Amino acid sequence: MARQLHHIICIDDDDDILRVAQLCLEHMGGFSVRCFDNPRNALAIVAREVPDFILLDVMMPEMDGLRTLNCLRALIRLHETPIVFMSARVQPEEIADYKSRGANGVIAKPFDPAQLAQQVSTIWSDFHMEQA
Repeated sequence: MARQLHHIICIDDDDDILRVAQLCLEHMGGFSVRCFDNPRNALAIVAREVPDFILLDVMMPEMDGLRTLNCLRALIRLHETPIVFMSARVQPEEIADYKSRGANGVIAKPFDPAQLAQQVSTIWSDFHMEQA
């Protein structure tokens, strides 16, 4: 049986997105959320503390989401952690590319705040059903 989803890390360079995501996920989903506006800071934490789930922006300055995903996937401790992109680029070929690079899903931006916690829970469940 899959473990419960509790701890989510959200990485996005947009502070407004981080605030809305954290508010929705904590209050509507009951999750503990830690937000980072800089991927390097998030990587330093993830190297020590393994989250249950990671939400990751694709387009960020200095270190984009694809590069961050590669760094996250290099951490062997994250093999059971779904990493999901949040992006405005959600054409079928873009989604296929993200998944071929190791992402476990994509949530379209702008996301519906009322649906975010449910979207995360669905991806979490699907990920663990695929692992079984």
